[in-house]
Amino acid sequence: MAQTIHFISGLPRSGSTLLCNILAQNPRFHATHTSGCLEILFAVRNQWDQLSEHQAHPNDAAKLRVLRGALAAYFADVERPLVFDKSRGWLAHLEMAEEVLGRPAKVLVPIRGIPDVLASFEKLHRETAKIRQPPGEAKNYSQFQSVAGRCESWCRPDQVVGLARTRILDALQRGFGSRLHLVRFDRLTANPADTLRAIYDFLGEPQFEHDFANVEQVTAEDDAVHGYVNLHAIRPQVTPVPSRSLEVLGEALVRKYAPLNVV
Repeated sequence: MAQTIHFISGLPRSGSTLLCNILAQNPRFHATHTSGCLEILFAVRNQWDQLSEHQAHPNDAAKLRVLRGALAAYFADVERPLVFDKSRGWLAHLEMAEEVLGRPAKVLVPIRGIPDVLASFEKLHRETAKIRQPPGEAKNYSQFQSVAGRCESWCRPDQVVGLARTRILDALQRGFGSRLHLVRFDRLTANPADTLRAIYDFLGEPQFEHDFANVEQVTAEDDAVHGYVNLHAIRPQVTPVPSRSLEVLGEALVRKYAPLNVV
C-alpha cells in the first residue's frame, strides 16, 4: 500500500508521544514511536557518494530511486493509508524529505516553554537517579552536580534541548514556515479538541472525533535504551498540565531560559 507520509518533529518533553497516540485513534492514521527511518535515508544519502563505483559513475537519479524505495519499504507492512513518522531530525533535513516525497512536507511541531521542558528533564533526571546513572552525568559529572549545570548542559547546541530548538528556528529561517504546524503542549493538554481540529485543517484531512478520556498507548519503546525511567509513558486521560518550572528550577533559572522559547 502506498502511504501518505507526514512528520512529527519538535522540542523534546512537549507532548509528541501523547500526540502520536491521540492521532493513532483514527483508523486511517499510523503514528510511529521514535523512528529510525530518517537515519536510514540519511546514511544512504551520505554513503552513496563515498563508494568509488559511484564516484566513477555518478547517478543521482538512481540514488533518489533508492531513497524513495527505502522510505516506501520502511512502512510497507503498515495497513493504514497515512503515516506520521516521528523524529526530531526531520526539521534539519526537509530539503531531502521533500525531494524524496516529491511534494512539500507537512510537519507537526510540538513545542513547549523552554523552562517547562527543562523542568521535565530535571524531574526525569531525579527519578532516574534513584536507581541508575542518568544520561549525561558520566561525561559531564561536575556540571551535573547542580540544577543550573544540568540545564546549561541540556541547552548546549549539540544537546537534546538546544539542538531541537536550533532545528525549529533554522527550518523557519530556511523558509519552511508554511510546512510546519506548531502544536503547543499547554493547548494540547488543556484544549485537545480544538488543537486536533486545527491539525486536521492543516493536514487537509476530514475531521475525526477523538476520545481524549481514553488514550491507549500504542507506541512502545524500551526507555532503558534512552537512559531515563518512563521517558515515553503517557496518561490515558488528556488533562491540563500545570507548569512546575518555578518549583523545580527556581525563579532565577526560569528568568534565564524563558527568552529561549521558540515562540
